[in-house]
Amino acid sequence: MQNNVKKRNTVKILILLVIAIVSIIGFLFYNIQGSFSYAFPKRVVRVCAMTITGIAIAYATVMFQTVTRNRILTPSIIGIDSMYEVVQTVIYFFLGSASIFVVDRYLNFGTAIVAMVIFAILLYRFLFRADKYPIFLLLLAGMIIGTLLGSLVNFLQVIIDPIEYLSLQNRLFASFTNVKSELVGISAIILIACFLYGARLMRDLDVMNLGRDNAINLGIDYDKIVLRVLILASILLATSTALVGPVTFLGLIVSNLAYQFLVTYKHSILILGASLISIIALVGGQFLVLHVFELQTTISVIINFIGGLYFIYLLLKESRSAR
Repeated sequence: MQNNVKKRNTVKILILLVIAIVSIIGFLFYNIQGSFSYAFPKRVVRVCAMTITGIAIAYATVMFQTVTRNRILTPSIIGIDSMYEVVQTVIYFFLGSASIFVVDRYLNFGTAIVAMVIFAILLYRFLFRADKYPIFLLLLAGMIIGTLLGSLVNFLQVIIDPIEYLSLQNRLFASFTNVKSELVGISAIILIACFLYGARLMRDLDVMNLGRDNAINLGIDYDKIVLRVLILASILLATSTALVGPVTFLGLIVSNLAYQFLVTYKHSILILGASLISIIALVGGQFLVLHVFELQTTISVIINFIGGLYFIYLLLKESRSAR
């Protein structure tokens, strides 16, 4: 029985891999106009950015949902996306679009990541305790702080100079059109480092699916692993957000599709499946934006629209199963 399940999951992973490769090849080579030597490297950078973003969000979301034991929550709920918007808005409001923090992409990228990670670590440090329900206090505080940060952003955007506001908007929506190859390289290094560290947590996460009490009885230092996972998820989400901008519902979509498509409790397989689905969604979505919608919309709008509908579906599904 287990061998049959493993074989089916292997076949499904291979199918996702083939679809992802076909999507990437189609995006790279379809309808290249003008100079191939100019257009192709730019498309390669975009594909790399989408791949890094997709894997980072999928990885962070699956781990986060395991420690929260809730499949409709994502790391964005603790306010990391809101912190990114605060950083960008404050820079534009006080320093302007001509500031070195805007012009220098490395400085902007580094400032955003550092601010988001420090915000998450401080949140965990002061609110995470080994109580009976430590994670729910953290999530509640994150939601409240995220709402406050969102209100601050809206206030500053109302009184900011209109020209600066238009420039700021380009930073607050996910975009794969102007990604620099240097930033992609830095993000790839961060992603690989997170993979190497996260590989040590896979077996612990598999056991944590059994619940807090059972995991502790089996020798898992539950609260310590939860804290590590939350920080790791924050670094991954901060990296993807700083690279391309916020993509709110992507993690929710790909993680739940992976749960439904792959019948397994192993996080190594779930994360791989979710990552491939995420790559397909981003590359396929960007292909539609370029060649079907002809840049009349953005990938974030498409994902947020589909993700919002899918989120409502999941809520209705959960409410029916609870009855």
